[in-house]
Amino acid sequence: MDIIELLVQKNILSAEKAKEVQDEVKKSSKRAEEVVLGEKLIDEELLFSLKSEALGIPLKTPDVGEVSLKVLELVPEDSAKYYHMVPLFHAGNTLEIGMVYPEDLNAQEALKFLARQGSFSYKAFLIRLSTFENLMKQYRSLKEEMKEALRELEKEIEAEGVQIREGKGVGLQRLVQEAPVTKMVAVILRTAVEGNASDIHIEPAKENVRVRFRFLGELHSSLVLPLRVQQAIVARIKILSSLRIDEMRIPQDGRFSAPVEGRMIDFRVSTFPTALGEKVAIRVLDPATGLKGLDELGLEGANLAKVKAAAQRPYGLILATGPTGSGKTTTLYAILQLLNREGLNIVSLEDPIEYLVAGVNQSQVRPEIGYDFASGLRQILRQDPNIIMVGEVRDKETASLVIHAALTGHIVLSTLHTNNAQGVIPRLVDMGIDTYLIPSTLSVAMSQRLVRRLCEECKEKVVAQKPMQQLIEQELALASLQVKKQAEGLRGKGKEFFVYKARGCKKCASSGYSGRIAIFEVLSMTPELSEIVLNKVSENAIAKEAKRQGMASMRQDGILKALDGLTTLEEIVRVSDEP
Repeated sequence: MDIIELLVQKNILSAEKAKEVQDEVKKSSKRAEEVVLGEKLIDEELLFSLKSEALGIPLKTPDVGEVSLKVLELVPEDSAKYYHMVPLFHAGNTLEIGMVYPEDLNAQEALKFLARQGSFSYKAFLIRLSTFENLMKQYRSLKEEMKEALRELEKEIEAEGVQIREGKGVGLQRLVQEAPVTKMVAVILRTAVEGNASDIHIEPAKENVRVRFRFLGELHSSLVLPLRVQQAIVARIKILSSLRIDEMRIPQDGRFSAPVEGRMIDFRVSTFPTALGEKVAIRVLDPATGLKGLDELGLEGANLAKVKAAAQRPYGLILATGPTGSGKTTTLYAILQLLNREGLNIVSLEDPIEYLVAGVNQSQVRPEIGYDFASGLRQILRQDPNIIMVGEVRDKETASLVIHAALTGHIVLSTLHTNNAQGVIPRLVDMGIDTYLIPSTLSVAMSQRLVRRLCEECKEKVVAQKPMQQLIEQELALASLQVKKQAEGLRGKGKEFFVYKARGCKKCASSGYSGRIAIFEVLSMTPELSEIVLNKVSENAIAKEAKRQGMASMRQDGILKALDGLTTLEEIVRVSDEP
């Protein structure tokens, strides 16, 4: 198959332009695909879609994090680079391999030879040139550094002998200070930071140690290490976090900071004993990406105005709700930054402290020694605060103290676990708060979820398919007049709604997404809502008042963001819990 002839047949290239491309191919020794993409004569996705159709080979676009180091080692790097092919997934005796030029007879012969040598069968897929380049770039340095560190570390382990395997004696303590394990841990941390991972999971299995990174909310296996290095790696992380390396029976929590790529990154560490050894979870806390302004989070329009109005009041309670990992604390930090100024005393109680904020007095609670949210809050009230942040309202005592603090002239920020903003008031009542206290203290309740943000470079505007059109229409039928007007403004001139698709490009490592954004619902305390609370708390009555306020539900807010090209409808359906 000649790709240039195919593009001429499809009326994408003129005969004259095709001749120019062929001349450039001969002159430069480049492939035709490289020339037409380099001169931007065709979109890469369209080019490889046409090629996939012509060859009858399925096109695959794997995430960089999906391809493990162990799988990559099945094809030598020199061969992968020369023939533009890279292993993607290995199951049983079958290797899935991605090829940029599967029609190349030399590449086919090389693959057959490798399959015979490695005693595996294979299934070929077409991959884009950018996918191949991203995979090679992501893993080249990681492979080299990790293999070198592994060789050195195994030599050290062999020298220390049985003391290391039993996890005792001075041998383990000396080993974790040596260069090989230090280098290995540094490579894992740097890979996470460079790839914008939010978490690192180091998990022992029966035969090996799996290292997984969480990218955009999803875990991907990236490294598989020998089981014998597990104790040394865990011990090194424990030493960095000031944890006990000889205590393996109970969970431990700690944190440390390290310079990565010229900036200081915080890492929050949690160890957990399992039947196969200690598991380590590390949260990557990069102040450059974690501390954001309110408008960067996804709060906009009426929602942003409600939150800012509540923050500008002289006192009152601002509550953020949502499941673990939904960005509640990030939202509270954004509000703190809005309020943070020289003339105010801001004090926080956190478990744990996520980011260090200049100008804020942050305190870590320690329930094991009796310093919990309730006892800490009593002490804070003696510190002459203007603004108080409490990590979470977990029990009746904390709820009562938070309400009391807001009632006595403080701005109080905290989080609560409810499914939506409308559930905040019933939840406070369930925790024993008198209904007459809620209207005078609660300023705003907001609920949120995180969705992946579309890559601005490659997102594609398309007409929503019929099921999605119906979903949009159904949600808007239930929405307030304000939400309907906003949606109509995004509809355009036609009757159909347009949405956006994730395509994938070099900038987003072929994922189609870049970062995350939150969808919100924000409920303000109004005279009408106060009356509902004082008479009889009813979720139905609260829902009617929310609609009267013009509040968008999280799904409706998500639909507006999808129509505006910030995310996809599929993401909204995935994270919103509405029927």
